[in-house]
Amino acid sequence: MMSRTGSSDPSDRFEYLQTLVTEFQDTDSEEAKEQVLANLANFAYDPSNMEHLRELQVADLFLDMLTEENDNFVEFGMGGLCNLSMDPECRHVILESGGIGLVTNCLSSRREETVLSAVTTLMNLLTPSSRSEITDPAILQCMLRFSLSQSPRLRGLAAVFLQDCCTEAQVARAQRQMQGEQTAVGIPLPGNGDLTDEVR
Repeated sequence: MMSRTGSSDPSDRFEYLQTLVTEFQDTDSEEAKEQVLANLANFAYDPSNMEHLRELQVADLFLDMLTEENDNFVEFGMGGLCNLSMDPECRHVILESGGIGLVTNCLSSRREETVLSAVTTLMNLLTPSSRSEITDPAILQCMLRFSLSQSPRLRGLAAVFLQDCCTEAQVARAQRQMQGEQTAVGIPLPGNGDLTDEVR
């Protein structure tokens, strides 16, 4: 397998990736599907594979995984999308396929890796046309809660999102909205000293 995946011949690489996609579609084994998804997600990290992955419509495959009940499917699909979303053409496919809503739903995952990939993907999907959807008050409130997380990785990534993707006015508005709702939903007010990881 290593010699095939490491091949510099584009036709060999495409053939191998096509074999993976076919295996995913043909197998009934969840374990085999998980392995294929993990491999495809890793290949999506390499820019030299992007053209092949676009041709094989792997972005659509990853998007389909986000609504699966199997948490591994969701995690690997989200990780793959996170990698693909760095490519402008793949980003367009994800946006045109309603990807923002599917990715946003993954912010409530119980798995930190899935949530981290979802936050990063939203940042990668930010364009002038998608900005209003990605900076929706509900998403900003979610990021504000993540910024209080006990997880340093999640806390830091949420802070980057709030700084890079939003205006100060948007963040302030989301904070005011949260404070108005916190009595009802039981989320600790920012800065009251005993924050727990209730967002997860």
